[in-house]
This record gives sequence, C-alpha cells and structure tokens, in this order.
Amino acid sequence: MTNSLSSGLITKSSCQKDKSFQVLNRIVVEELEAWFFGDVQAIRQAYPKVSANLANQQPYRDPDAIKGGTWEALERVLKKAGYHPGGLEKYKASSEISKYMNPQLNRSTSFQVFYRGLLDCINNKQV
Repeated sequence: MTNSLSSGLITKSSCQKDKSFQVLNRIVVEELEAWFFGDVQAIRQAYPKVSANLANQQPYRDPDAIKGGTWEALERVLKKAGYHPGGLEKYKASSEISKYMNPQLNRSTSFQVFYRGLLDCINNKQV
C-alpha cells in the first residue's frame, strides 16, 4: 500500500510552512446528514413539504450536535413531511438534497472545515 508520503503527495496535516499540499484526509460518518441539516434550504428544495421553520427548531439549530443519530433525525423529518414512508433511502435522499446545497452558507461546522480544506487544496494554500 502506498501512502501519501511515499507517493510524493503532501497531506494538509504534514505540510510545512510556505508549501502546498495535495491530500486532504477527512472521514465522513455521522456528518453527512449533519451537513444536510446545515443547509435546510437544500432539504426544502428537494422536499418542499418539510417545515420552513426546521433550522430554528432546537434539535436542528446546531447540525453537528443532533442527538440520536443524524440519519435517523433526517428520516423522522422527511417521514413527518410525507416523504420516504418505507424508510429513508439514503442514496436517493443524498442525491436529491446535495444538488441544492450552497457550501458557503452551510451552518455545519464540520462541513465548513471540510469545505475550506478543499478550497485550500484547490488553491494550493497553506493554512
């Protein structure tokens, strides 16, 4: 197995000052649905019957702090609005919501860290 150092690619975390990096390591587990909750407008564009007040409701104000599992929370929200009655189809929901996401406005801190890291990688900037 070739790692980034032996391949000549520099990771963001190992990058020295005034150098650029080519690899941004991030693992998305729970965060994916939190990232969707970070852009309630995208959820509403994909699923118009979802409450316009969703982002103001206490459980969803901080997308990265949703308790009880973010995919379960997304499933509950969508089912309540009349979508995915047989259970959340993650791939379908991901495809439908992500096409409306506005990265600059996403309220999820973990999404913003990932997004800024990608921009830095694309722009070859050292942070």
